[in-house]
Amino acid sequence: MAPTTADSQTNTQAPTLSTDAVLKPSAPVPTGVHEVSGIEFNDYADRDITVADLVFNMTNMGFQASAVADAVRIINDMRSFRDAETGARTTLFLGYTSNLVSSGLRSTIRYLVEHSHVSAIVTTAGGIEEDLIKCLAPTYLSSFSADGADLREKGMNRIGNLVVPNSNYCAFEDWVIPILDAMLLEQETSKKKKPAQTPSSSSSSEEEGPLVWTPSAVISRLGAEIADESSILYWAHRNGIPVFCPALTDGSLGDMLYFHSFRSAPAVLDISITRDIRRLNDLAIRAARAGIVVLGGGLVKHHIANACLMRNGAESAVFVNTAQEFDGSDAGARPDEAVSWGKIKVGGDSVKVYAEATVVFPLIVAATFAKAGQKGGGD
Repeated sequence: MAPTTADSQTNTQAPTLSTDAVLKPSAPVPTGVHEVSGIEFNDYADRDITVADLVFNMTNMGFQASAVADAVRIINDMRSFRDAETGARTTLFLGYTSNLVSSGLRSTIRYLVEHSHVSAIVTTAGGIEEDLIKCLAPTYLSSFSADGADLREKGMNRIGNLVVPNSNYCAFEDWVIPILDAMLLEQETSKKKKPAQTPSSSSSSEEEGPLVWTPSAVISRLGAEIADESSILYWAHRNGIPVFCPALTDGSLGDMLYFHSFRSAPAVLDISITRDIRRLNDLAIRAARAGIVVLGGGLVKHHIANACLMRNGAESAVFVNTAQEFDGSDAGARPDEAVSWGKIKVGGDSVKVYAEATVVFPLIVAATFAKAGQKGGGD
């Protein structure tokens, strides 16, 4: 390092290069820009702060706090919409992954379905079976660091920091196989009748030929059979909310269908996905306004977004997940990528909340669907 010289010590003028870099003037702040602000807890000294208050005060906090507040605003806008001519509400598509049903967030999702706050659901096979299994036996808290080999030896299946005893799946088999037997008998009996009967949950018109089961019809039947008010599927069946699962065989239910195919051979329970894609896409096309709320990513996110492509995009969308976009995954994609595909409308209102759903979605629901005096879609 060069020594300091007498000349450099007596120079009273800072280098222009440095002052221009450090003291660069700012352009005028655009009109309408909000100042960053936080929660003034002193304003609530005489009362408890509500979740709605909390989220409202997060609006200008920045980072993901502002994204959560945006999600609340967008959902409340979805809920307040009424078509000027028909009075129709937003058709709200809810998607969620199976791990969230394994968690305690199941109760939050069940609340939305129980009170008809959503129009249709898309989930994975685990999102179906975990809801039903919890009606038969509980899931327990564990640890993310629980040893896999030790758990396997004990017949315990880990989902993050939760564990599901393998006996739960045995109980599920005992419960579901007789139902599959009955459904197969109805299918085979219908082949002798004309016109054929179709499952009551299907919107497809009756045609000549045998009864055809769809994933949504199977799910509705299971919801009816479980007859448990803690179940998402029970309330979906009761309130006529279709639950779509294009990957119905990708889990324990697929295992049961596999085992059942040996039990029933040579007959097999036929489940058609074609009628379900027609039904889901028609819901989107006929919507006066389409809104999307998706927790997680992958199949459930894309299946709903692709249905909305059939109407040139949804007007509103809220995505909640932790995935990043650098790998090109659908889960990581921001809403603007869906705009490029026509799955969210140009000019539509959307936000992605980069957060784990069990943390933020209860806050979002408390500030929207669960506020005092809120009514469901059927009211």
